[in-house]
Amino acid sequence: MKTEIISKNTLLEHWLGHRNLTRQTIDRFPEEELFNFKVEGMRPFAAMVKELLGIAVPGLQEIVDNKSGELDENLNYSTKAQLLQAWDEATPQIIELFGKIPEERFTEEFNLFGQYKSPIIHSILYFIDNEIHHRGQGYVYLRLLGIEPPFFWERE
Repeated sequence: MKTEIISKNTLLEHWLGHRNLTRQTIDRFPEEELFNFKVEGMRPFAAMVKELLGIAVPGLQEIVDNKSGELDENLNYSTKAQLLQAWDEATPQIIELFGKIPEERFTEEFNLFGQYKSPIIHSILYFIDNEIHHRGQGYVYLRLLGIEPPFFWERE
């Protein structure tokens, strides 16, 4: 007998809550610092957001199409408004694509971006974990800039 720990819909809601919180984090940054502020060994937060945008929708599209492609995080966004618009446009795409993945495929091995072979559920969890990781870096940047980050538990 198999026991479900979390439903597919609950996982999606959890991810969307994190996306909302990351959007709030992007919005807290002043334009200049979003693209230029960094500490040694790290990238500006805008570069991290571009990575997240380059992974979520393209990764889900690969899974849905069952066709591996190449990772491209060098997205051409140069303003905060463009990043926020891209973020907002990606969210409904995530919802649609996630809905097209049958639960039976979650345990299926898939070679994401032609270089990360693991069960599909691991890739989806990576999308979420990677976002949380980079948002944490954004929180550090905001604090260094004297800006209060959003409360991490307020995901709506």
